[in-house]
Amino acid sequence: MNRRIGIVAVALTVAGILTVRGAFSQVTIQPTRKVIKLAGGPVQAPFSDAILSGNTLYLAGRIGLDPKTGKPPEKIEDEIKLLLDGEKDVLAQAGMTMDDLVYVQIACTDLSLFDKFNPIYKSYFTTTDFPAREFVGAGSLLRGGHFELQAIAVKR
Repeated sequence: MNRRIGIVAVALTVAGILTVRGAFSQVTIQPTRKVIKLAGGPVQAPFSDAILSGNTLYLAGRIGLDPKTGKPPEKIEDEIKLLLDGEKDVLAQAGMTMDDLVYVQIACTDLSLFDKFNPIYKSYFTTTDFPAREFVGAGSLLRGGHFELQAIAVKR
């Protein structure tokens, strides 16, 4: 009987040591990192359009500029559409859609444009589960733009 207890005690001790050792030797997997850079465009600047890290996409600030002129269109509605179409293009390169956005920040040079922005923005989503959003005033934006949008998306 004592011999059986001794064998069980040794087996349990060895199993315990191996379990503890295995718990501390697990490899931590780093998420992959992919740069998203759209081809063309009037602005050549030292930043990426987005960085995909794991299943999270960090979108850089984007302005709704006409790709031919490098300036915002005359009509505010056209500027908003160019801005959001650009966001869709970046999301698509990462295999995502507007519905994958979880946080959006919009800087606007004229807060009275809020009511013009919202219906167009809403039309770009297929869900009513909109991302968290911030719409803030800005003194001025590059190239005379009225809106700059930056966002975070997580693949569903």
